Amino acid sequence: MGQGTSQFTDEELQDYEDLTYFTKKEVLHAHQKFKALAPEKVGHNRNAKLPMNKVLHYPELRVNPFGDRICKVFSSNQDGDCTFEDFLDMMSVFSDSTPKSVKAEHAFRVFDFDGDDMLGVRDLRETIDRLTAPHRLTDQEMAHLIQNILTEADLDDDGALSFAEFEQVIDRSPDFERMFKIQL
Repeated sequence: MGQGTSQFTDEELQDYEDLTYFTKKEVLHAHQKFKALAPEKVGHNRNAKLPMNKVLHYPELRVNPFGDRICKVFSSNQDGDCTFEDFLDMMSVFSDSTPKSVKAEHAFRVFDFDGDDMLGVRDLRETIDRLTAPHRLTDQEMAHLIQNILTEADLDDDGALSFAEFEQVIDRSPDFERMFKIQL
């Protein structure tokens, strides 16, 4: 992985280091991981875009119930297909060095299935369904759980969680940073 075999110039590596929470060495490691997902497609093509089904082969994404949503949130076109820069951004946000507030912003986007900048009942239902699969809650259990979430966190009583309300929940969740992480 020495500089002699890098596809990136020193200036490009410096830019990536400046724009992410990674060192130059970690950027190169991320590129190796990206390339390993589809060596035939990436090869020496630095602009290769991998389809979501290839990106979902990354071990932590493969087992994550939100893997597809994570890909879509970080994909430039929001279709789940990822360039190296999309992948690097994703890995950077999920790294240990990333501030909790940045992680919270991206977690909110992952859970905001309808993209309306609020976590409404449908978003909460989908989130809970994914977290509890394959054991689905009954309709009554689901309604009760969603009501409890809204009672606890919906401070303005509008029936949905804004980012500020979600962030307050995250601030009270000691495991959030440990759980919102992907090993590079």
